[in-house]
Amino acid sequence: MDVILHLGAHRTATTSFQSWMREQAPRLSEHQIGYWGPGRTRGGVLAGVLPETGFLTPAEQLERAKGRIALNLARCTAKGIRSLVISDENILGAPRRALKDRELYRAAGFRLARYEEAFQGRISHVHLTIRSLDRWWASVAAFAVSRGEPVPPRAAFATLAQSRGWRDVITDIACALPGAAINVSVFEEVASRPAAKLFAMTGHKSPPSRSPDLNASPDLRQLREILTLRGEDPAVLGEGQGRWNPFTEAEAFGLKETYGDDLFWLASGADGLATLTGNRNGVDGANPQPTHTTRGRKHDERKGCVA
Repeated sequence: MDVILHLGAHRTATTSFQSWMREQAPRLSEHQIGYWGPGRTRGGVLAGVLPETGFLTPAEQLERAKGRIALNLARCTAKGIRSLVISDENILGAPRRALKDRELYRAAGFRLARYEEAFQGRISHVHLTIRSLDRWWASVAAFAVSRGEPVPPRAAFATLAQSRGWRDVITDIACALPGAAINVSVFEEVASRPAAKLFAMTGHKSPPSRSPDLNASPDLRQLREILTLRGEDPAVLGEGQGRWNPFTEAEAFGLKETYGDDLFWLASGADGLATLTGNRNGVDGANPQPTHTTRGRKHDERKGCVA
């Protein structure tokens, strides 16, 4: 049985995908595809993989989690499940934690190493959806503010604009799960196409469908209303309407450049660590087309690589 870990990430239509998977579960079971979502993983079958406050030591919690996971995997095998999709974006970490750390999933490697041990090497595939970093951080910040967090100071966004990218996160995942194949999809391509995500994970072709847009981050109008109700000054959000963009033009450009470099690294083979699914700018999968093996001199000049 293939054990497929869908890590999200947050703010990449993961909740919508999970809703679609719950609806499709009876039909998918007929095709020997099983599904565990957050309702089963959080506080349930995966409890104790990461240390929790309690009477048991972290080692004891992990041992109990190992037994619980092994038992549940055996039950799936007995039911004839050939591919088990486990979807929980919080496995990577919490987005609020990322905001406080001013870094993209700083503890991803440590967390995934615990899951590798808990599953005793049974994780065969990992699927991650990535998103343009300027939009990802803006969405994370907007969602956090709507849930009671204060608006981050201007200096925080300047720091975020210099933080690491998806390549670093993927490298952490690959180090923690050396036996798993890592597939990466692009939010801009698959956000509303859950069947495409599932196909990338399992190879199963479901009828094309669009998932509902769930858990979307609030826009500027909604954020201003929230801050006003909390007695906070909405002027800190800046001017304008529509999507909140907390970055300066230069910061947003830098984040887009980092994301572009991440995509090119993936399309060029990702050093053998991961495979880019779908078709991005004429480069399909891990093997680049002959005309896409270099970013070119102008790119190198911008990066300071050419005198």
